[in-house]
Amino acid sequence: MENVSKIVRQMVPKIIFISLVGLFMNGCRSPSTAPPPLPTLHPPASTLTPTFTPTATKVVVLMPVVVQSAPKETPTPEMVRTAIPVVTSTPKLPPQITLLFTGVIVPARCVQSAIDARGDANYIYDEVRDIISSADLAVGTLNTTFSDLSTHTGCIETYVLVSDSRSAVAAALAGFDVMSVATNHIKNCAGASCADNSNRAFLDTLDNLLANGIAPVGAGMNLTHALQPVVVEVQGIRFGFVSLGMVEPLTFAGVDSPGIAPLSDMNLHAAISAAREVSDVVIVMPHWGPEDTSDPNSYQLHFAEKAVEAGADVVVGNHTHVVQAIQQIDGIDVFYGLGNFVFDQNWDLAHQQGVMLQLHFSGMDYTGYDLIPTHVDGDGTVHIAGPDEAAEVLQRIEQASENLR
Repeated sequence: MENVSKIVRQMVPKIIFISLVGLFMNGCRSPSTAPPPLPTLHPPASTLTPTFTPTATKVVVLMPVVVQSAPKETPTPEMVRTAIPVVTSTPKLPPQITLLFTGVIVPARCVQSAIDARGDANYIYDEVRDIISSADLAVGTLNTTFSDLSTHTGCIETYVLVSDSRSAVAAALAGFDVMSVATNHIKNCAGASCADNSNRAFLDTLDNLLANGIAPVGAGMNLTHALQPVVVEVQGIRFGFVSLGMVEPLTFAGVDSPGIAPLSDMNLHAAISAAREVSDVVIVMPHWGPEDTSDPNSYQLHFAEKAVEAGADVVVGNHTHVVQAIQQIDGIDVFYGLGNFVFDQNWDLAHQQGVMLQLHFSGMDYTGYDLIPTHVDGDGTVHIAGPDEAAEVLQRIEQASENLR
């Protein structure tokens, strides 16, 4: 299979505007035994036709000037002026920019136990750090809390998904710049310390992301804040991100209460409109749909249509813990789910698989995407999927996509 080329980061993204975001709980089943690491391979690229047409080269030609000699006298070199050279103006080509997205990141339960045993969380990204950090902008989806307030659950079956601040540090060192937090476990907290303030772990999570240079999107101190975009400038292009979730109402922000942006027609339109005013490219990140199936449900299909109608340039969804279909709606690519990136759900192979999605831009113009299949162990270690597994992941996405045509 053809290797996916690494994109060298050309400049450090500049955060223009950051909006806080948040969320709560919903079902995610627990783990068993982790498989051994698999060999690495990048899958073939799937691309769209580039839309950029270079401006024609401007050429200015000035005619030579000749000084005439006396009649019948042979001209000498001194009598002929040198021709004025041709002046060529080379057009400035638009910057080539790569954005990277992952499936859900959940360093909780057995992953947190492994972090505790090792004393740090950096091992999780050792085999994919170069790919993440080489992107011009890397975006994750966080579905746990990063708080030192909560006690750790251990490697047990529980729907309370908690991790600590070391995972925020590890995500930053891996190269993440933005993190969607409009997710259903973003308010989880374990232990007596959580009783006094049910939002403390949620607020700690936002603080720990910001303290490590990662912009959280999709949550805030109230609904207005949660719907605001995060805008990041890369090589002069402003990328605007909005994120909304529909899975757990207990995480929703209110008029005067913190939480995540609820996914609804009205909120989706408001968030995209706000992002469009301050962005060159608008990317929508919904947290939606049922777990454990590659086929999007009616709610996902509905909100995908609404996002495109409202002006999204690309839609990148998550939550389902397995890879889902890719669909094009009115020329806009919709990626319904990227699977698990970091999680301990190892009871079957499908839940240990995901894809890293690379979106390519020529200036403001979206030119295509690559999919890099991944495999995660029960302790959270992420690998590039081997040839056979990569083919299986891509085939599952292709089949689900065919079902939508």
